[in-house]
Amino acid sequence: MEEDHEAFYFALLTRKEPRQESTFAATRHISSSEYTEFFMTSSQLFGITTLTYLFATLFYVFIFVFKAYRLYFIAVTSTAIAFLIQTTGIALRWYESYDMGIGHAPLTNMYESVVFFAWTIALLYLGMEWKFRTRILGLFIIPLAFLAMAYASFSTEITKEITPLVPALQSNWLIAHVITCFVGYAAFAIAAGMGIMFLFKAATDTAKSSDISISAGTLPALRTIEDLIHKTMLFGFIWLSAGIITGAVWANSAWGTYWSWDPKETWSLITWFVYAITLHARYTRGWAGKRLAWMAILGFFSVIFTYYGVNFLLSGLHSYGSS
Repeated sequence: MEEDHEAFYFALLTRKEPRQESTFAATRHISSSEYTEFFMTSSQLFGITTLTYLFATLFYVFIFVFKAYRLYFIAVTSTAIAFLIQTTGIALRWYESYDMGIGHAPLTNMYESVVFFAWTIALLYLGMEWKFRTRILGLFIIPLAFLAMAYASFSTEITKEITPLVPALQSNWLIAHVITCFVGYAAFAIAAGMGIMFLFKAATDTAKSSDISISAGTLPALRTIEDLIHKTMLFGFIWLSAGIITGAVWANSAWGTYWSWDPKETWSLITWFVYAITLHARYTRGWAGKRLAWMAILGFFSVIFTYYGVNFLLSGLHSYGSS
């Protein structure tokens, strides 16, 4: 009997309890579902960002049309709130990639780059607003951030999924290259917006007594807008140059050559020459006024084709960016 009791107690002490393991697994599953149920994802934050940029744009239009300058603070505040929400969304998307076991900066496909492009436009605009106090400048710039976010949020041509990096993107030069390029792109976008502002101001300054001419009178002086266009173009040109250099170093580490005349590389060089010629002509030939404004707009079209058109219309080493 004693031996039977000993065997019974031994079996009781050493038996396995699979129910505890399954309960723990179920608890982990509930925690994951609770996270997705009660906390926002990066995509949801980007959707809120898009709406907030839209509200800011509408405020700027209302201020300009109805001369409601007391609402200026609301327009800038809305832009700043959108920027902060977007910053949170970018940080959350970065965290989400690590949570999925992928772990990379959210700068690797068309969706993420468009979001970052809009973020950089807002960042540079807020910096210019803080420094120059141009008041109505947001009317010509924030719509660009809104359009970029609207495209990222609603386009069916690009994927919003977080995917593992292709071998070519697994480099420490990735972040440096993307950031330098997109700071340059954002500066060129702002220069184009101010180019439109300059042309609008110049066209209405000679008007006699229309409401449009009165509203245009609230814009900065033509000389001030021209100076801002030049400074912004120069700023963007420096960053684009840095982007091309970091891209060449990255290409050498990924493909063993600094330059391969890939369509993206070729159009980046074309865009670089457009702005280089414009800046050179301003220093040597005195290009100013409408000519400078039109070149700012023309240069931005070159940027758009380099950034967007090449990815979808031409195949090359950068074709991964279209996904």
